[in-house]
Amino acid sequence: MKHHAIFLLAIAVALGVVACSRAVPSAATPTVSPAPTNWKAGDYDRTLTFDGRTRAYTVHLPPAISDTPHALVIVLHGGGGNRNHVARMSGMSALADKENFIVVYPDGSGWLGDKGLTWNAGNCCGYALDHNIDDVGFIRALIEKLARDYPIDAKRIYATGMSNGGMMAYRLACELSATLAAVAPVAGALNVECQPTAPIAVIAFHGTADQHVLFNGGAPKVKADPHSREDKSVAYAMNFWAQHNQCASTPTHTERGNILHDTYTDCVHGTAVELYAIRGGGHAWPGGIRFLSGDPPTNEISASKVMWDFFKTHPKN
Repeated sequence: MKHHAIFLLAIAVALGVVACSRAVPSAATPTVSPAPTNWKAGDYDRTLTFDGRTRAYTVHLPPAISDTPHALVIVLHGGGGNRNHVARMSGMSALADKENFIVVYPDGSGWLGDKGLTWNAGNCCGYALDHNIDDVGFIRALIEKLARDYPIDAKRIYATGMSNGGMMAYRLACELSATLAAVAPVAGALNVECQPTAPIAVIAFHGTADQHVLFNGGAPKVKADPHSREDKSVAYAMNFWAQHNQCASTPTHTERGNILHDTYTDCVHGTAVELYAIRGGGHAWPGGIRFLSGDPPTNEISASKVMWDFFKTHPKN
């Protein structure tokens, strides 16, 4: 428990935020967090009150959970989805059981309970954008809350997300770079003014034929969000992070089937920048389940498995 106590102090100082929360009952789960050294595997539905709003999230604990510090992976749903959708789509809980890390699936915000939820990713999307929801602050507070409740390794906190959630993952990299070790946006775009304060590893996944978030940037050809927007290109995001991490300017490029892989090397502080582009791929989580109005995913690669391999080799230095 010594490592856990040290981490709690460090994360409280680093995040500089105090959050209130209360547990909510869910089927076959206790109404309070398991006691230290007595964590139980499974899914735990919780809420966190932040900035006057009660936000829901689900924590998944693996079977081998113990008081040894574990990696934490934050998985963000797409616009219009919710935490249950992205859990099913990504298959991240099954991977966590195998690899022994903790997953959290938070909900965005919206008008109708757990329906039509979005993230404020800068220029997208929906309710969160209209109401200028502080989703960066919410995720910051959520990390602090999870650090109090579970054995989390401060050097191994990661974020990923799909579509609007991928955009949000990019924004978290910009604003929580001192806390997160790496992010893995899927079908997202880096649309915010980005001023990270620390190096951070980035791995992205994007279909070249995505009509919702265009690979080469521009206005979406297919969208449900009523706001007009122009997305930055995937190349813009990769170049930005390669420059920020002081990587080699030209990536190593390999191809296998329809998977195009760019790797930027020689980055500072053990970081890396990688892109998996899916030739002809649409708006989907590679290797996952089809996302709402999205496209069928490729089975040539599993984004969840590839990003986890990337995460576990890129802790925070």
